[in-house]
Amino acid sequence: MAQQDAFANGQQKKPSASSPGIPWRTRIVLSLISAVTDYSRRQNGTVNRRLLNILGLKTPSNPNPVNGVKSFDVTVDPSRNLWFRLFVPTTDESRNLISLPILVFFHGGGFVYLSADTKTYDAVCRRFARKTPAVVVSVNYRLAPEHRYPAQYDDGFDVLKFLDNENNRGILPENVDLNCCFLAGDSAGGNLAHHVAKRASELTSKFDSLKVIGLVAIQPFFGGEERTEAESRLAGIDVLVSVPRTDWMWKAFLPPGERMDRDHEVINVSGPRAVDISKLEFPATMVVVGGFDSLQDWQRRYYEWLKKSGKEAYLSEYPTMVHAFYIFPELPESTQLILEIKDFIHKQCSKVVKN
Repeated sequence: MAQQDAFANGQQKKPSASSPGIPWRTRIVLSLISAVTDYSRRQNGTVNRRLLNILGLKTPSNPNPVNGVKSFDVTVDPSRNLWFRLFVPTTDESRNLISLPILVFFHGGGFVYLSADTKTYDAVCRRFARKTPAVVVSVNYRLAPEHRYPAQYDDGFDVLKFLDNENNRGILPENVDLNCCFLAGDSAGGNLAHHVAKRASELTSKFDSLKVIGLVAIQPFFGGEERTEAESRLAGIDVLVSVPRTDWMWKAFLPPGERMDRDHEVINVSGPRAVDISKLEFPATMVVVGGFDSLQDWQRRYYEWLKKSGKEAYLSEYPTMVHAFYIFPELPESTQLILEIKDFIHKQCSKVVKN
């Protein structure tokens, strides 16, 4: 229950083990993922998409319920291949609810890799839809380096506008509550969720029905010019995240230009060029940190920055977990995190009902 205590009290906990608490089979999978991503990078800064498509495991949508969830792919803008996968729970619990929250999810992959139909993320979103329960919108945003910042943030925000448009309401179940909208994402998706939430809070009056009331940043991908203690300490231990790999991803993400370095406000969100969000109606935020994640120092700084900005924020720490641990259902901590997120969503939705 240590992680739940951290979530409830916002307390920080340091790693209590000398090595990650994951089985060897999971470590092998993480090593293979790292090897494939590294091998796909070309010296000229591009990515071998053909190789990734051959090796990548994709799952089609399925309108027939599977494990209590059905799914559909919805096109937002064909000109930029912007679409999302819609997950609708079909369990007795979800059908009997007067209203369901909506969770807009952004996948990880360093802004360069993966997609909404990647097998792993299809499975994760099904778990969110079934366990919460909630209607889940998994966004297939454009990838770098073919599409650089701010393309990903534009795609994410445009999906919110699409959902808010009354002409598109027929796509969603009748009992979905757009007043209980949550943004969530892991790694790069956590970064993306933050910036889409910031844009939404700046333009709250622009929405007719949709209101973002919560943000779940799962091990968000932040960084900076500085090399942190965790980045140095976990070099060679954190299989999935390394300084050379993240440096390459940030270079692929940012367009060339003045002040386009890792202290840019979209990367080092709490750094020297941080945007003042103190006057924004920024949503309540849950920040998830792993004790063997090289990005943990940036994530804790993000949490502290939210608190100093006067925002409702919760820190949930998993001391023995690595980056992306929650996508592995064989880990007990993965299930625990899903349940924590469920509690967070229900807590925020209950505030809307009371108001």
